[in-house]
Parts: sequence; structure tokens; C-alpha cells
Amino acid sequence: MTLLAGIGSSLAGGIVGSYVVTKRIVFISGSISHAVLGGMGIALYLRRTFNLLWLEPIYGALAFAILSAFLIGIINYKEREDTVIASLWTSGMALGIIFLSLTPGYNVEVLNFLFGNILWTSQKDLLILLALDALIFAAVFFFHRKFLAICFDEKQAKLQGLAVKSLYFLLLSLVAITVVLLIQVVGVILVIAILTLPAALANVFCQKFSSIMASASFFGVAFTFIGLILSFTLNWPPGSTISLVATVAYFLGLGIKKSA
Repeated sequence: MTLLAGIGSSLAGGIVGSYVVTKRIVFISGSISHAVLGGMGIALYLRRTFNLLWLEPIYGALAFAILSAFLIGIINYKEREDTVIASLWTSGMALGIIFLSLTPGYNVEVLNFLFGNILWTSQKDLLILLALDALIFAAVFFFHRKFLAICFDEKQAKLQGLAVKSLYFLLLSLVAITVVLLIQVVGVILVIAILTLPAALANVFCQKFSSIMASASFFGVAFTFIGLILSFTLNWPPGSTISLVATVAYFLGLGIKKSA
């Protein structure tokens, strides 16, 4: 079950991460990934305070991720977008910390989300991950060419009559969903590494976008598999180990490319 969760999340990360790296919205992805802490904190507070057993922290994370993507998308590359991104980053984490401090009991669930809890993936978690994976794959299947248009040349996409703003909203929503998927694997703090580094490494060696996407998905799965083996062997936290493997592989790839 752990390996299935890692594979499903890494495939989605490789696909969506390819758009993120090409579009150069890594900072936006980082903002979304940290803003979700607010949603998790509120969800856990409501769950514990009002005995809402159905309200899982991941639901709050998903709601805040999509809300953050929507708010960033409204700016649509206009002035002070960087300030809005930074404010979402900090306000989301601040809200999360405040509500966690108000939540009764020991918040081990949120610690798992902060640093990754892939080893504790339940059947329910896996079903949620698979449902989100299916949503991402379906959106990419139907909108891939249009996503490419706005990633490479937004002005040309407008001239072609594409709904650029709506497509950008949709792409950011996919980034938000992928962030929530990857939080299950490496946690809030390290999610940006596994979202972007496999795609960045693929970009070093591949020219065609389809090759970048396929290679990024392969790298993501490989990093997850190697990271899990190393974490088990060395007794290291799995999320941190996976992120470290991805980082080392990326810098090795840069070195190989430079020396070639």
C-alpha cells in the first residue's frame, strides 16, 4: 500500500511538475504547498472540538490548496503578484499554527503531514489518492495541448482564441491537487522538492515535452522507491530521505550534463 501511494503520487508529480518547471511557477507551487497548513489546522481543530470524525486534515488541505490557487490565478500575472504569493505562504502557515495551538490533544496527525506519513498510508488514504490521480490524468488528457500553449507562449495562445485565464486557473488547480497528493509522501515542508526536481532533472536531458513528462514521472517513482529503501535501511524519515535522493540526483545530473 505504501509503494502504491508513492507510485501514484510520483506519477502525478512528474506530469504536473513538468508544467510547473516549464511555466516557471515553482514559487507559486511553494506558496500553495505551505498555505495548506492553514486548512489542515482548521480541519483538525473542527474535528477534535466538534467531534466531526469525517473531517480529515487532508480535506482541509485540499480546500486551502484550491483556494490559494484560485486567489493566485485571479492576479493573473498583474502587479505585486509576488507579494500576494508571499502573503498566502505566510498567512496559511500562521493560521495553521494558531488553530493547532487551539486544538486539544497531541497533534501527531499534522506532524505526519508536515514531514510525510507514507508509511502510515491506509486503504482510505490510498482511495483518496487514486481518485485525485484520476482527476489529474483526465484533465491532462483533455487539456494537454492547451496547457502547452499557455506554458510556452501565452500571447500566441490568446491570439489562437484560447481561454488563457481559465486554463491558468485549471493548471493551478492541478498543481494544488498534486501538492496535496505529494504531502502524503514527503510532507508540507519538502513537497516542493519532489514536485519540481524530477521534472527539472528530466529537463536537463530531454528536449521534447512528452519525453520530459515521461522521464519526470519515472524519476519521481525511482526517487520514491530508492528513498524508501534507504530510509528503511538507515532508519531515516522516509519523506526527508526521498527529497534528499531527488536533490542529489538533480545535482549529479547537472554535473553529468556539464561535463558531457
